[in-house]
Amino acid sequence: MDHPEKVAEQLAESAAPSSLGRRTLLVGLLSAYSASLIPWALAQPVADADQGAFVAVSAILAGRQALDAVQAKRLYDALTADDSAFPAAARALLALINERKIDPLALQKTLDDEHSPLAAVPRKIVTAWCMGIVGDGEKARCIAYETALNAVIVEDVLKPPTYAYGVYGSWAKKPL
Repeated sequence: MDHPEKVAEQLAESAAPSSLGRRTLLVGLLSAYSASLIPWALAQPVADADQGAFVAVSAILAGRQALDAVQAKRLYDALTADDSAFPAAARALLALINERKIDPLALQKTLDDEHSPLAAVPRKIVTAWCMGIVGDGEKARCIAYETALNAVIVEDVLKPPTYAYGVYGSWAKKPL
């Protein structure tokens, strides 16, 4: 099959001079088609290919076309600090999604059913973006709070507090 650019060139050569409007329309349609082939997640600013894979997987899992670049870097740095193998795992996950065309809604089940070594990666990424938390147990740290997606998604109706309602440490006391 011919490339869109070659088809446009052939059509432009065979078109009569009076069909300028049709040629303009054709060029516009082919430009729009070509632009649709460019992955939008790769348009995010990233430092390197590893971070680019993380941003691409994040966009797929979060279902968002645009993610905050500063927050992406902070989350990526925190996830990498927790697990030095994380960048390679994110690249492998992106390759798997692209290769097998796995629906994002079925991704976790597919990885779990196959007992994939990558099964933990989507959970880590979604927890980081949606809850703003990286790590587990004693190693858990809050990287984002009011900019975590769980707050951003509802911000048009709800305003999650950015402070504690009681004195310092009151959230740690067990209720009576």
